Amino acid sequence: MLQFLQNNIWTVLITLVSGAMLFWSFFGNRLRGIREVDHIAATQLINHKSALVLDVREQGEYDAGHIVNSKLIPLGKLLERIGELEKYRERPIVVVCRSGQRSASACALLGKEGFAQAHNLNGGVMAWQKAGQPLER
Repeated sequence: MLQFLQNNIWTVLITLVSGAMLFWSFFGNRLRGIREVDHIAATQLINHKSALVLDVREQGEYDAGHIVNSKLIPLGKLLERIGELEKYRERPIVVVCRSGQRSASACALLGKEGFAQAHNLNGGVMAWQKAGQPLER
């Protein structure tokens, strides 16, 4: 076994790193305590729980198409503008970006700031569009 590892160290390392990356892509957000929702669950939160849709993309991305009635606060300004969300502290917040990565970071930040009902839209606006959901321009 030791001889095999020595002869194939790069193959073994690449396999381990690839496995770790795959594991993180599936379970990383859950391990960070981030709630993921698909477009169906997001729509239910919006329609039945009066959830705020928080878009954390940049202005140009937002202008190109956004979920109806969403509030734009770019991720880079979220902490300094967190006070604008105070009235939503006890309500669900569906956080969106292009693909779900920035919104996951925003959910983590919101959680640290005491917003217990922050939900990341899995796949972001791209998944929303792919599901045939409307965007406003």
